[in-house]
Amino acid sequence: MKSFLTILLLVLSNTFMTLAWYGHLKFAEWKWFNKLGLIAIVLISWGIALFEYFFQVPANRIGFKGNGGPFSLVELKVIQEVITLIVFTIFTLLVFKTETFRLNHLIGFVFLILAVYFIFKK
Repeated sequence: MKSFLTILLLVLSNTFMTLAWYGHLKFAEWKWFNKLGLIAIVLISWGIALFEYFFQVPANRIGFKGNGGPFSLVELKVIQEVITLIVFTIFTLLVFKTETFRLNHLIGFVFLILAVYFIFKK
């Protein structure tokens, strides 16, 4: 159960982080948003990223072996990175219609999955 909850919280965390990091690029299509200065955009992104921490911190606390969870720090980090790439890919393909997912991206992801395999191998 802790594994599932950790992964769910990491997915939610990364969804907010991806929106904070890259959403403003799409928001620029809105006229009112385009009038904002860089500092306002940074503050909006920071406000969105705050929600990332509401999920990231509990995910790490619940998932960490030192707190009774199932994952080591390295395992938590690798899981988080793979989730980040999956969330980013889905976000990019759904929100930015000009981006494409190519074979080299798929091959890179396969290597990342292999990295997860080797990290978790005892």
